Amino acid sequence: MKVCVVGSGGREHALAGALARTASVVVTPGNPGMAALRPGGAGMACMCTAQPPEEVEADLHVIGPEAPLVDGLADRLRARGKLVFGPGAAGAQLEGSKAWMKELLSGAGIATAAHAAFDDVERAAAFLRGMRGGSYVVKTDGLAAGKGVLVTDDLTEALDDVKGKLSGTAFGDAGRRVVIEEGLTGDELSVMAVCDGKRAMPLAAAQDFKRVGDGDSGPNTGGMGSYSPVPWVGGRLVDTVVADVVEPTLAALQRQGIDYRGVLYAGLMLTPDGVKVLEFNVRFGDPEAQVVLPRWEGDVAATLAAAAEGSLPDAFPVFADRSAVCVVLATDRYPGAPRTGDAIDGLDEVMALPDVMVYSAGVGRDTRGQLVTAGGRVLGVTGLGAGLKQARDRAYSAVAGIDWPGMQYRRDIAESAADLRSARR
Repeated sequence: MKVCVVGSGGREHALAGALARTASVVVTPGNPGMAALRPGGAGMACMCTAQPPEEVEADLHVIGPEAPLVDGLADRLRARGKLVFGPGAAGAQLEGSKAWMKELLSGAGIATAAHAAFDDVERAAAFLRGMRGGSYVVKTDGLAAGKGVLVTDDLTEALDDVKGKLSGTAFGDAGRRVVIEEGLTGDELSVMAVCDGKRAMPLAAAQDFKRVGDGDSGPNTGGMGSYSPVPWVGGRLVDTVVADVVEPTLAALQRQGIDYRGVLYAGLMLTPDGVKVLEFNVRFGDPEAQVVLPRWEGDVAATLAAAAEGSLPDAFPVFADRSAVCVVLATDRYPGAPRTGDAIDGLDEVMALPDVMVYSAGVGRDTRGQLVTAGGRVLGVTGLGAGLKQARDRAYSAVAGIDWPGMQYRRDIAESAADLRSARR
């Protein structure tokens, strides 16, 4: 099978590595790091092409990022007779419009935070002032690369954030409508499921780290790290998520005539009142893909093709009894305007380490052919091990061998989870 992966980030590099176990893979547009770095040290580097996805001949197209999905790329490819893993524009509204997603959840009776949507500053401000306290959550309605969410206990900060978003100065048109919701407390969890329009196949659970700084400090980002498995999550909890969240969402989409074939990513909060949906994404998480896909055993390409055809197999995927921890390396000032063009040192030595994978995201080449920083999140360094502690040690040992001016990363990824010795649930 020949598979075309659409995208240029760490998620797409992880997808290419998993698919390449059994298929021939080309990535469009990819990035220079993908062509130089081999996931897992062994195997072939990614083949990248500048051809647009519509012009790439392949047996299966896998669309990585959310923006082209929201823009209808899957629809355009299917109109050309191509087999596509990724929802059409109608289904991609789950991520493209948080207000639309909330309406669908409410109509289907799926638990989520109390909320309201606004495009008027005064009405939004009145709603904030009427909240009963606790934390305030303000989200852009549209896509904001994971940076459009403010969680704060400070009413003044929430009011200023609403004004900045609705004026268009903070996130442009993506923020001209906001969703305000109550803050939830509990443990966060990410569960991704492969869907064929009617059925869902859950993947291994993961947990990600959104804030830029240690101890969950600083602003939200696209993700600073992740790990899998989650020690306190067993099969019963995943079954509950599928039964109470994923399957009712698919049914609600079907009632609207939407045939959803792709990944449904559920960002969840395990509250004292039960599981509640924080968000939906319509693609593999980034960096969750960098810890889930390396653990997925079997033919990933065949499974995604079966979902794209609308006929998932009955057998669920098997995940290796190993742990994975991913640490994201970012540029100075991320998630603000990134400093770019700095040479990345140490990659050759790190790529030779056992049980370490380096996934390329914001990477370019300078005029001398040197790999340099070219975005906010630059690399995802994943360590594998018999348990989370060993996986974490390997990831951070590899991180210590990589350097560029201003490189930043969190030092507490999976720290608490690695200390757990038994399941809490």
